[in-house]
Amino acid sequence: MKNHQNFKGKMTNEYSIDGITLKQRIEAMPEDCILFRSDFPEYHTEFVGSILSELTTEGMLVKIAHGIYTKPRKSKFGVVLPSVDKVVQAITVRDNAEVLPSGMTALNALGLSTQVPMNYTFLTTGSERTINLSNRKVVLKRGVPKNFCYGTLLISLLVQALKALKKENIGESELNIIRQLVSKETDKEALSKDVDMMPAWMKRIIKPMLTA
Repeated sequence: MKNHQNFKGKMTNEYSIDGITLKQRIEAMPEDCILFRSDFPEYHTEFVGSILSELTTEGMLVKIAHGIYTKPRKSKFGVVLPSVDKVVQAITVRDNAEVLPSGMTALNALGLSTQVPMNYTFLTTGSERTINLSNRKVVLKRGVPKNFCYGTLLISLLVQALKALKKENIGESELNIIRQLVSKETDKEALSKDVDMMPAWMKRIIKPMLTA
């Protein structure tokens, strides 16, 4: 290992592992990937920070939040940043956690609301945190295990969406959307088991749709 670090002065790019520098590793990564400052524990954290800052200044990387960078995809209209979902999924992979949209984010994901949320909320089995992505705020809240017990993503999302919508606000248009979603679920056995585990008032709404 060739290590030319001078933490009091400028850090060079000659700090390499197996003959490949950190800068070269990042340059070889695909477009649209998401990087964390913590992705490179084999290097000194100050050195990693200096390389990420350098590549951001050069325009290869974009800093999208504290400690989170992306190598953006480039189009004729400019750089294309990753979606909120992709960033959240990258965080959960890094943290070895599960994540589930909640509130308005769940309603939007299912098509039960056309309003695009400015703030995105997710339940997670990992650490709670708030991430500022440009003009959007992503809030990860600690969720109880029951939220993650369903076998189908549809029912996991429906429970969160209906909780946010509330029973009194469910009209015929919402019921039609839910019927279509239920009819498209391919794993009917898992779907039936999940519906039986839903809160009672939700179960009363969804159960008849299984035989419709």
